[in-house]
Amino acid sequence: MNDDVLSISRESSSLRSQVSDRLRQAILSGRFPPGAKLVERELCESLDISRTLLREALQHLQAEGLIQIVPHRGPSVASLSAQEARDIYRVRESLEALAGEGFARHATAQQMQRLRETLDALEAIGQPVSTEKLLEAKNRFYSILLEGCGNSIVGQMLTQLNNRVTLLRRRSLSQPGRLPQTLAELREIVDALEARDTRRARSLCAAHVRKAAQVAAASFVQASNAAK
Repeated sequence: MNDDVLSISRESSSLRSQVSDRLRQAILSGRFPPGAKLVERELCESLDISRTLLREALQHLQAEGLIQIVPHRGPSVASLSAQEARDIYRVRESLEALAGEGFARHATAQQMQRLRETLDALEAIGQPVSTEKLLEAKNRFYSILLEGCGNSIVGQMLTQLNNRVTLLRRRSLSQPGRLPQTLAELREIVDALEARDTRRARSLCAAHVRKAAQVAAASFVQASNAAK
């Protein structure tokens, strides 16, 4: 294990928050893949923290749905099932449709410009591109969308879902041909937002999530077939 990745400072925010952030980042980046067992002794040594502090951070990540703690077996990275993925996408579809509609209605000209610039930057990344860069760019895009949607509850709920959505994005974006399709869908969404077309923005945001759900579902089937 690379200690630099998990090394933390004891000068800023609470130590538990820093530990949670480092572990969350390691999970979302794929360093700790779904199903991986988290050995407390190794993590305590790498992070240079007490087991009590580590367990507090693990409980926090368990509440976020990123890890599972099984009695007598210890913590491991949570694995999303195909049904859980379907449920997440259904909720995300409704919330993102509301976010798109709200952004078209409420976003400032500056927020609209920032969203377009973020899309331009995403398109300019080029090939080949790492999944990490794609995820960072898409997260920036959605951060602006939620900031300007005018509905703090939608923003809060999507933010709470974001960690598991990021794991699903990792699956869908890794599928061949998905990136060009994603960019085309986002271009249509931004065009509708700039036109202040609330109905079209809502419809396109929902359709974008449905297509991502279809790609992710196919990846679960592929993984199941490969395991047979």
